[in-house]
Amino acid sequence: MIAYIKGKFVVKLPAIAIMEANGIGYEMQISLNTYSAIKDADNGLLYTYLHITENGQTFFGFADMAEKEMFLLLIGVSGIGSATARMMLSGLKPREISDAITQGNTALLSTVKGIGKKTAERLILELRDKMGKKVLESGGTASSPKPISLEDDAVQALMALGIARPAAENVVKKHILSNPELSLEEIIKQSLKNL
Repeated sequence: MIAYIKGKFVVKLPAIAIMEANGIGYEMQISLNTYSAIKDADNGLLYTYLHITENGQTFFGFADMAEKEMFLLLIGVSGIGSATARMMLSGLKPREISDAITQGNTALLSTVKGIGKKTAERLILELRDKMGKKVLESGGTASSPKPISLEDDAVQALMALGIARPAAENVVKKHILSNPELSLEEIIKQSLKNL
């Protein structure tokens, strides 16, 4: 997986950036927040995510890790696709999304095109605990997402091995609750044994 690309911006549009690195041009879907961050730059770095579906592959670029991490959290919610997550990050900054979720602010989330009240409620229901943990980790104030937790790392690793998200989350939580001292590697190994 390509974690980031550093190079020259060849094309910068509000929804697309093309970056040249080592003679290769990478076309990436970007949010308005990322566009605002790169619009005056000739060179730079974008963190990347390759989204693979049955219908194709889409490369996404992010100006900072907070935006990428928020994107990954959003697409992990049932009913939120990559296009909707990008739309959310175009309308709100990662911090604003995080604050809205922790505060249960469905009205703010619903201001984004494609997010109705039910979808906003689902976002809050599924992400509030994750955002709450990040608030505690950051000293009690809501902020942009911090590096992904041990639990999230384990779930992502299991999903990369082909395990469905709900099953991965359940088995990882079970092992972390039963033995909080386990390392990431031990959690993954024990989870695989118990699936």
